[in-house]
Amino acid sequence: MDRAGWNTPALLIDEQRFERNLARLNRRLARLGAPLRPHLKTVKNVELARRMLAGHPGGATVSTLAEADHFFAAGIDDLLYAVGIAPGKLEAAARRIADGVHLTLILDHPDAARAVAGAAQRLDTNFRVLLEVDADGHRAGFRPDDPVLLESARILANGGATPAGVMVHAGGSYACRDRECLVRMAQRERDGAVAAAGALRAAGFEAPVVSVGSTPTAMFAQDLTGVTEVRAGVYAFMDLVMAGLGVCELDDIAVSVLTEVIGHRREHGQVLVDAGWMSLSRDRGTADQAIDRGYGVVCDETGQVLSPEVIVSATNQEHGILARRDGESLKLHDFPIGRRLRILPNHACATAGQFEHLWLADPEGRPVRKLERCRGW
Repeated sequence: MDRAGWNTPALLIDEQRFERNLARLNRRLARLGAPLRPHLKTVKNVELARRMLAGHPGGATVSTLAEADHFFAAGIDDLLYAVGIAPGKLEAAARRIADGVHLTLILDHPDAARAVAGAAQRLDTNFRVLLEVDADGHRAGFRPDDPVLLESARILANGGATPAGVMVHAGGSYACRDRECLVRMAQRERDGAVAAAGALRAAGFEAPVVSVGSTPTAMFAQDLTGVTEVRAGVYAFMDLVMAGLGVCELDDIAVSVLTEVIGHRREHGQVLVDAGWMSLSRDRGTADQAIDRGYGVVCDETGQVLSPEVIVSATNQEHGILARRDGESLKLHDFPIGRRLRILPNHACATAGQFEHLWLADPEGRPVRKLERCRGW
């Protein structure tokens, strides 16, 4: 394809790396005997989603109702909406359930359970709900032994909704700095989910679903006994945060932003490109890791890292500034105006979320096929 057909900045997905990443997690979960409910918030594309779902029961995870609509229209109808349900969205959720979406909601507060129970009666909808459990103090969820977990399940059941089980997201895994921490976090995630499900069952609820997951814990779990499904999404693309955690290597990262050199800052030994924070995002997820990657690592047009020292050190809205991490000047003659480069991003979801479409790229880094992505909430 003529390069005129793909302007910069552009979102590229290395197809071989993508498939390799899928196979790696699939092998691991097969050994552990747990099916995958892939999180589609990263890819936001039907073709890639179907590849992630292949070999698994067919259920998926989404983060927005727009994603639910997008994938349901393509025949993916078993969807976990994995954000605590906002009461203002319950009527919209009920409409989708009436239309045939097998939609599961989550919540972590008895007041949210009351809102769902009230909407179930008002809208004559049996909402299926997972109770979110906090395994690591990272963000949201009931403690596994908290009495309000059972209280919330009773509120749901008495109101005509179904407390279907529990879900846990060990987001604290992103703060790990070694393999042992990731292994412990995966076990903590599993133990918290299984304990909470056990408490529900002891109180008389069936609670058939025990859902756990994050990419780091999915990749480092040693025992998933009692778990009925694993959720992960970033694993398909990987990113610099995952590399910093030891979850992948730089050459496993399938996502990059194609950019072009547009100027030099000679007095600083720096290079300007046409990918700023509007394309790379403002995510600085590697800032607290052992190696701060700035806003991304710079590769040649084929996706080969130029040097781990060459990064996007700063961004403006539409400008990226390339520099060396060690403060030495770049050799500007290596970056002629018009040279095309690729940037490996800190956070695959945040960067991909900037684009309305992506390009599948061949092993030489050439975009060969354009795929649409859904956007919105």
